[in-house]
Amino acid sequence: MQEVNLGIIGSGTVGGGVLKAIQKNGALMCSRLGIRLKVLKVAVKNMKKVRAVPVPSALLCQSWEEVVRDPRVHVIVEAVGGTTTARSIVLSALNAGKAVVTANKALISAHGEELFAAVQRHGVNLYYEASVGGGIPIIKVLREGLVGNRISRIYGIVNGTCNYILTRMKLEGSNFDEVLKDAQRLGYAEAEPSLDIDGDDAMHKTGILASLAHGFWVKPKSIYLEGIRSITGLDIQFANQLGYTIKLLGIVKTQEASPASARGRKRFSPVQVSVTPTLIPNSHVLASVNHVFNAIFVRGDIVGDTLYYGRGAGQDATASAVLSDLADAALDLKTGNINRIPPFVPHEGDGAVLDIDDVVSRYYVRLSVVDKPGTLARIATILGQSKIGISSVIQPEGHEGESVPLILMIHDAPHSEMNKAFARIGRLSVVKAPPKMIRVETFDS
Repeated sequence: MQEVNLGIIGSGTVGGGVLKAIQKNGALMCSRLGIRLKVLKVAVKNMKKVRAVPVPSALLCQSWEEVVRDPRVHVIVEAVGGTTTARSIVLSALNAGKAVVTANKALISAHGEELFAAVQRHGVNLYYEASVGGGIPIIKVLREGLVGNRISRIYGIVNGTCNYILTRMKLEGSNFDEVLKDAQRLGYAEAEPSLDIDGDDAMHKTGILASLAHGFWVKPKSIYLEGIRSITGLDIQFANQLGYTIKLLGIVKTQEASPASARGRKRFSPVQVSVTPTLIPNSHVLASVNHVFNAIFVRGDIVGDTLYYGRGAGQDATASAVLSDLADAALDLKTGNINRIPPFVPHEGDGAVLDIDDVVSRYYVRLSVVDKPGTLARIATILGQSKIGISSVIQPEGHEGESVPLILMIHDAPHSEMNKAFARIGRLSVVKAPPKMIRVETFDS
């Protein structure tokens, strides 16, 4: 029976999980693939550290270079995280003619273009199913299952930490800081949680999905990003009263370019790529994705709407996705068909990310205002002058005091006009705090 030798670099959550999963289900995979996966070496920083998943001492080494250089190792599993050492590992392995499997979304997001160029140059392959959605096989869906579709919409709840926090805030009426502390205690959030709650993790994943779907590399700096720090219990409460649930949503949406925006070039459809807190109708399936679960909604021009749901993070979910990639890598090596399915292929020609100022959306707006006659009229006048329409207003009772909340639902309006109008509104003497705007997604088109 053919044997494929693996070198795992890193033995933390990802590396340890992969080793544990192979120990548990390696024989099952062997029976299904006709190939035995054998872990030959595991590179770690500290050889004496006590690990949650014990590594046989015969496998341990302290140098990732040793693993990459070993001619017996066929496939490298990069499990160190980050974008510096991990980049060196992956490029060195590709340069050595070895297949690489990674779960590193930050690396793929920041350096994907360079890495995939190296893949083509060296005639090897890079597998990254675990970089988005944990155990949800969304990369394979976009690369293989929907290869015959043009993708017009992707909506993703792709960060379990944020989804857990927002779920608890809605179901229990808890405040943000309280739930964040619980998430940290339970291991759903890091001690320094910025990567999750400020949206960077979701941004990396959304950018990868956008790149795969539209065939040009979407750089992180081109993605509009807002985190969930500023979401309050009042926002959760009023959104629910209006029939919505707030989720941190990654959005990849094609937009028709105007003739003027093309400026003489061939016409193309720019793509909105953003990660923001978003009001989702309670009737939509994504509104019921709760706690640490992820879900990704994809619309293709032939297949229509599809939904992919599961655990988006954690040792076992990530290991499951890595095992899927290892199976593909082993089969590719067995057949000698290294680029059976290329990891990323530029296509569709000219592509661009739509500037956020040009994105048109509906909005939920929360204002803190002085409760006196004429306040709403002054606000409505400024909105009217910017050609922004109000669809509904809530001024709840029971908030008497120096200032009260005023909730507006806004018809479709460009982001740029909203910013200008609310900058003016924020300067009104009757407005006591900066306006809070949250996008509303209705999934109508």
